[in-house]
Amino acid sequence: MDSLVEREMLSQRVRAVKPSGIRKFFDIAATMADVISLGVGEPDFVTPDNIRQAGIRSIEQGDTHYTSNYGTIELRRAIASLIASRYGVSYDPASEVMVTVGVSEAIDAAMRALLDPGDEVLIPDPGYVAYEADVVFAGGSVAPVHTSVSDDFEVKASAIADAITPRSKVLLLGNPNNPTGAVIARDELEKIAALAVKHDLIVLSDEVYSRLVYGQEYISIAAMPGMRERTILVDGFSKAYAMTGWRVGYVCAPQHILEAMLKIHQYAIMCAPTMSQAAALEALLHGEEHVCAMTASYDERRKLFVAGLNAIGLTCYEPKGAFYAFPSIARTGLTSDEFAEKLLFEEKVAVVPGSAFGSAGEGFIRCTYATAKDKIEQAIERLGHFVQRHS
Repeated sequence: MDSLVEREMLSQRVRAVKPSGIRKFFDIAATMADVISLGVGEPDFVTPDNIRQAGIRSIEQGDTHYTSNYGTIELRRAIASLIASRYGVSYDPASEVMVTVGVSEAIDAAMRALLDPGDEVLIPDPGYVAYEADVVFAGGSVAPVHTSVSDDFEVKASAIADAITPRSKVLLLGNPNNPTGAVIARDELEKIAALAVKHDLIVLSDEVYSRLVYGQEYISIAAMPGMRERTILVDGFSKAYAMTGWRVGYVCAPQHILEAMLKIHQYAIMCAPTMSQAAALEALLHGEEHVCAMTASYDERRKLFVAGLNAIGLTCYEPKGAFYAFPSIARTGLTSDEFAEKLLFEEKVAVVPGSAFGSAGEGFIRCTYATAKDKIEQAIERLGHFVQRHS
């Protein structure tokens, strides 16, 4: 069949979205031996045993049927209790909390529930690769909010104000940020909240890395004055509890917004996996010591990796959250794509080009330090050889 005809079979929205920039190099790396991957944002820890056992018990006990579209009430109560204790924000577990198939589904459902054609979503640049795609799939358009290494890539209220237009409807914040590791400080978050109220913006706050914060207080924007009623808080278990494959997340939002998201969820998904919900409940009830231990380990690796990058001439500010470093590659004169491709073939180290996360990411690469210390040290050595050749 003619390729033009094949393309015309597909939705314009789908055609407008490029394949994920994260996966390109890892599909290649998967065919190579002795590659050190600093790319995929996944904990190298195995899900803690008590959490795994809770999922196994659920299956053994025959809990293999659908749950409520909202998720089990026990898990929703635990989520509401967690948010109330952490941020002082109360949500009704019966009508304002929903369990999703990871945070990814929650963001997609939120966009589809909120956007009409022409509506704009303000998204920090650099930002997670799925954000723009979800907006386009929902029929909206993206308004980038540029961030800068001079501010450690922290989102500034002034930059958001500059990007607002009469069509702006939603502000999407990844806090902590993927790919930069930036965390928004309290005073800046207060300014952003005031701006959202002034311009009647709905804030979609992706907080999946909120437990992985180093040396800085973490605050949810939902806790700011006037923000509970205009914030959709999404979080999950993948990063903090090393539960990526379980595919379970959640959303907390005012009832009228959650009901709209539920419509999409119940037709597209039905419910999150029952055994995953059982494991997630165990994580909330008895997983805190594991979170603390894993976060402490990431912190050690963060310091080791950032010091190593700076030592070999890849200037890197100190990320405050998540498990990514975002060093500058300016001294090599290579583009982000060129750097990532040459590095993979010459030194067998896989990283993600910063340009995959937005135009402001050009000149940087994303590296995850969620890997063993010996692998980090080997990667730094290989990167050092590469930088020497290409500086």
